Amino acid sequence: MALSISLTVNGKPVTADVEPHILLVQFLRDQLRLTGTHIGCDTAQCGACTVHLDGRAIKACNILAAQADGAQVTTIEGLSKDGHLHPMQAAFKDCHGLQCGFCTPGMVMSATALASQESDLTEAEVREQLDGNLCRCTGYHNIVKAVLQGAQAMKAGG
Repeated sequence: MALSISLTVNGKPVTADVEPHILLVQFLRDQLRLTGTHIGCDTAQCGACTVHLDGRAIKACNILAAQADGAQVTTIEGLSKDGHLHPMQAAFKDCHGLQCGFCTPGMVMSATALASQESDLTEAEVREQLDGNLCRCTGYHNIVKAVLQGAQAMKAGG
């Protein structure tokens, strides 16, 4: 029995019918075709599926689509505005904070939520807070550098 849900995704209202067992990550990818949100582990361990739910970073493989009814969801596709990268996206690009790119959307989403909550981040805080996002390609050095740069740019209004 399908459920009807209404939510806002990347600033646009969405109404859809979903099966009760459909995860938010599946809904975003399969029904809305927002494929920047990746399915990595299906166990909330890797963070590749991180999106913002009402401004808070969550792992979309760990929540049912029906639980997002009435919420505002932002995916990686919703960060850039008017063709310009979000400051955190630009920092990841500038600091080479990615290699294969699979973990990058989740990392960026976690980093923007973190930078929105904390005004002056330290390297240790970034490393601790990104503990739930796994990257199998890098040593995290450039990712941490990108988060710190992106946070400063966000703070400066960039």
